[in-house]
Amino acid sequence: MAVSAAPSLPSRIVVAIGGNATHPEEIRGTAGEQKEIAALTARSLLPLALADNELVLVHGNGPVVGKILMRQALTADRVPPMTLDICVAHSQGGIAYLLMQAIENELRLKGNGRHCTCLLTQVEVDPADPAFKNPTKYVGPFFTEEESKSVGAELGWRMKKDGARGWRHVVPSPKPKHICDISLVKVLARRGNIVISGGGGGIPVVRQQDGTRAGVEAVIDKDMTSALMANVLGYETLLILTAVSKVAVDFGKPTQRWLDRVTLRELKAFHAAGQFPPGSMGPKIDAAISFIEGGGDRVVIARLDEAMAALEGKTGTSVVGDDG
Repeated sequence: MAVSAAPSLPSRIVVAIGGNATHPEEIRGTAGEQKEIAALTARSLLPLALADNELVLVHGNGPVVGKILMRQALTADRVPPMTLDICVAHSQGGIAYLLMQAIENELRLKGNGRHCTCLLTQVEVDPADPAFKNPTKYVGPFFTEEESKSVGAELGWRMKKDGARGWRHVVPSPKPKHICDISLVKVLARRGNIVISGGGGGIPVVRQQDGTRAGVEAVIDKDMTSALMANVLGYETLLILTAVSKVAVDFGKPTQRWLDRVTLRELKAFHAAGQFPPGSMGPKIDAAISFIEGGGDRVVIARLDEAMAALEGKTGTSVVGDDG
């Protein structure tokens, strides 16, 4: 049997970093903890940052924006709370600051002067998106069923069970339609800057009849925004970094099987069969399908600390077109 050649490293890439890469569930969330986690993330991304490429990063914000909402709810009698779109903006700026500093620190230790910058990014959604009537996006910490009833009643949150791990707050998650100022992302990346854009899926906005924009109460899925961004930029590769090394079918069962390489047709068949739960791997699979169908060549889904190895074909799950 012929052995497939190792894929060449992409010269243009969008990397989607899970929210737990900046704020894992097990930490309290102190400034010191978040800086330490950002430093670990930066070290994992360093081989990509040192390469000669156009590199765009999109980070999640689920754990962070959830805590912002809780902090606001608990102090609402003294400090007026902000709307969810503004909370997303707050999380974009805070997380990007930590990542920018950590990535540039790692680069400077290697004698590399490459810059990392952040664009506060608005993303347009459809005001008629059915997601507004059916909130599904998990944000914030986990609670027991009893705690969720108490917290939900106290804070006015809609709570939903997130797999076997517990109950969480859910908010609307409409699909991204247009990434505002994407031309600035392109210009900055072409000039060699590492660009952090679309953090938390982007600040959710709608375009009004007069052409102006207004924020809405939602959190957009960062993987879907990453796929759209990569398609619009014309990049060939999307790297989705998560907590597992590969995608599996029959996950957790005796028949579990890891996927090394899968075509679009095969992936869609697995998805239709219910292999990828909506609260975990499902959104990443949706994003992979969207990217390939939108003209992309390859999606790699892998663990954060195996980013470069996954791009080299040594680990991770690669999704390619049906003729790939």
